[in-house]
Amino acid sequence: MTFRPRSLPALLAAGLLASCAHAPAPPADPAHPTVAAVVAEISPARIEARVRRLVDFGTRHTLSDTTSPTRGIGAARRWIESELRACSAAAGGRLQVAMDRHIAPGNERLPAGTEIVNVVATLPGTDPASRERHFIVSGHYDSRASQVDDARIDAPGANDDASGTAAVMELACVMTRHRFKATLVFMAVAGEEQGLVGAEMWAAAARRRGLRIDGMITNDIIGSPVGDAGQRDARQVRLFADGLSPLVRLALAAPPADAADAAAQAAVRRQLELQVRTGGMADFDANQLGRYLKEVGERHVRGFTVNLIQRPDRFLRGGDHLPFLNRGYAAVRFTEPFENFMRQHQDVRIEGGQRYGDLPEFVDFAYVADVARINGAGLASLALAPAAPRLAVVETVVLTNDTTLQWEAGREPDLAGYRVLWRETSASTWQGRRDVGLTTRVTLQGLSKDNLIFGIQALDREGQASLATYPMPARR
Repeated sequence: MTFRPRSLPALLAAGLLASCAHAPAPPADPAHPTVAAVVAEISPARIEARVRRLVDFGTRHTLSDTTSPTRGIGAARRWIESELRACSAAAGGRLQVAMDRHIAPGNERLPAGTEIVNVVATLPGTDPASRERHFIVSGHYDSRASQVDDARIDAPGANDDASGTAAVMELACVMTRHRFKATLVFMAVAGEEQGLVGAEMWAAAARRRGLRIDGMITNDIIGSPVGDAGQRDARQVRLFADGLSPLVRLALAAPPADAADAAAQAAVRRQLELQVRTGGMADFDANQLGRYLKEVGERHVRGFTVNLIQRPDRFLRGGDHLPFLNRGYAAVRFTEPFENFMRQHQDVRIEGGQRYGDLPEFVDFAYVADVARINGAGLASLALAPAAPRLAVVETVVLTNDTTLQWEAGREPDLAGYRVLWRETSASTWQGRRDVGLTTRVTLQGLSKDNLIFGIQALDREGQASLATYPMPARR
């Protein structure tokens, strides 16, 4: 006779998971008034106005005019800066706006010595225990047409990526009116079409400075729910979230340059080996960020579905989150559910009776606003919540069908306790949870580490939950 294991719901119904089977279903987390306010204040009209204004610059190609007051990437970035400064002034100057300038060394799409300018707005956290944690959201404001090196032709870039840039600007202007424990960074980056140059240089500088980045989101091509076959669904968005692939690349990287590099590679290999051996291939930091954004976003934007895709990005393609992901930061990408390639990287024209070009009449501004709301709900929740638990482990000292977890106590003054999450190995999102109070060690009777994946969250007094931490194996 072959034994066929039953699903988690079936086990619960059978009473085999005794410690949790008789407990009532956990109530939904309380709606934090700040998160609700951020979601409510997002304006489709303001997003539309900003997308149209970005299109009015004619082209925003990275190599386009930088001195004209009306055309080219220089005029566009100065306008973005002025808009963000105006929002900061209206909120008492709390938003710190800066032009982040770099000289790019050049590549096959970019001459050496090109200045790349990111417009960066920082909203410092208000809690001394949390402000060192940074959450970043970006869109790229550069554009291109059919030829990647043509800096003169019109390249309106309404969807790719004025939509993402306008969403980030709206988030910055709304969120600066509120207070958050952790620090939020809103970025309009350049050079994406020339090889993610602006994001690459900012991420590299952040790593050199030792900046703590607990999560990074890029919004790229979020402007339309309509695909190239006419399919339409304005109630879903794709979220690319995968933390395994970059760790594999780091583990297989070129020979280390020095002892520090060798130690870092060895640590990556150890983490990779342990998580793969214990089935945690979908539980690296970027996966946890994606799971969190889906849960929080769908809770606050009713009827909207965030489709988690366990890939770093679309097939063999990339966005501005990748420079962060490749440096070990948790980084993910939002993009629309279908793509219409007549609207991407195309000269504006009519051909074969079809209209080509990335124009504002093909952008659904209400849809962009909904994607911005998903972003806002997630970012606000993360920036209000405690840090994820550290040094979480599964004890493996004896063979047992129970699971014992432990972790290091957090240091936030309003920390109220911890939550254990679990799911079947085939599930993409959490299926069960148990709040365990301020303890840092718990035994879950009847919940087997052989059958389930676990995560641990920290909770504050207002019910805000941190990102989940995957517990690694350890012997007590």
